[in-house]
Amino acid sequence: MTHNARQRFGASAKLKLHEKDADDAAFSSRSANPELSKSKAKALDLKRIAALIDRIRALQDKLYAQHKQKVLLILQGMDTSGKDGTIRAMFNGISPMGIRTAAFKAPTDNELAHDYLWRVHQQVPVKGEIAIFNRSHYEDVLITKVQGMIDGDECQRRYAQIRDFERMLAETGTVIVKVFLHISKEEQRERLQERLDDPDKQWKFNPADVEQRKKWNAYQRAYEQAIRETNAPHAPWYVVPANSKTHRNLVVASLLLETLEGMDLAYPEPHPDLSSFTVE
Repeated sequence: MTHNARQRFGASAKLKLHEKDADDAAFSSRSANPELSKSKAKALDLKRIAALIDRIRALQDKLYAQHKQKVLLILQGMDTSGKDGTIRAMFNGISPMGIRTAAFKAPTDNELAHDYLWRVHQQVPVKGEIAIFNRSHYEDVLITKVQGMIDGDECQRRYAQIRDFERMLAETGTVIVKVFLHISKEEQRERLQERLDDPDKQWKFNPADVEQRKKWNAYQRAYEQAIRETNAPHAPWYVVPANSKTHRNLVVASLLLETLEGMDLAYPEPHPDLSSFTVE
């Protein structure tokens, strides 16, 4: 059972992130059984995640073998929201065949010389593949908007272009899952401070993250608008509570599994010409 994650965490047409509880742990074992200790509930949830990943692995094998459909999983979120951690938890145990991750950092000079979707289109999944975007084309209506690189009119044009782009992907066989990893401002502060305090994690700390943090409210508004403008049945957004890393992974695994289960995946029929073959 995956508890119908798509229905539970689907973004609403009037999304307000401040009304969403980043500590929501509706899928946790402790939610179903409040008497469980935190450690016991976490251990149970980790077992559930492992079971979900096993089922994802089996379906991903059929997706790869069938070689007809494609899956694009987009992960977005504020700094420290857990995009890297989600990818590690979800896909480390899955065969690398048919799985690919693309991370979108600040564009290069060559990328800037093209339209903003150029570098993204090169990374979309091929038939039989799951592609995971760590950030995505949405950066071009988020940081660009908050930093004043584009005005409101240009932002509206880009929303329309993104809608067209994602519709084209869907119409050519790509199943799209878009996830916003929702953390609170206090949780971000704690995670940034942890990076600063731990010598083994200081390499992750970027002083620019502190400056971006000052624009928290502007980023929240930019995310709300981007999600509302581009949420569609063929390219749905899900808002996943991500203060708890374990619960975050449980929900994202549930979303991906439900998506794969709805794709009518199966191994190809045996080739009749092979029935007479014998390996000696």
